[in-house]
Amino acid sequence: MSTIPNAGSRNVLSSDVEIKGNLRFSGELTFAGKLDGEIHSEGALHLSDEAIVRGNLNLHTAILRGKISGNVSAKDKIEIKAKGELFGDIRAPKLIIEEGATFVGKCEVNPNKSFPLPLPGAAGATKLPDPIIPLRK
Repeated sequence: MSTIPNAGSRNVLSSDVEIKGNLRFSGELTFAGKLDGEIHSEGALHLSDEAIVRGNLNLHTAILRGKISGNVSAKDKIEIKAKGELFGDIRAPKLIIEEGATFVGKCEVNPNKSFPLPLPGAAGATKLPDPIIPLRK
């Protein structure tokens, strides 16, 4: 059983579609057109090779081909396929980047929602003891 709400709803916007504004959908969307704006969904987005997106994406799942200039956030996973180009930051529990993909940005992949240990000397951090070095005689 799929964890994507309305997963049975499949939509396609072909390469002749140009949108200026924000896009919202549920279920799955295959997008091959051009978008200047944001995409928000609790569903899955499949960007085709021809797709060009300028704006942020906030999704459940993102499978990216084409060109994206913007930040991408997903509740489940982000896949950047071999022909995909992403210029922006990523945040998701799971990340897959295929060989040949272009990714320029920062990423935060945190499947267990864990937090890093504080660095020694940082505010509130416990100082580690100095190492004991034996003296030579």
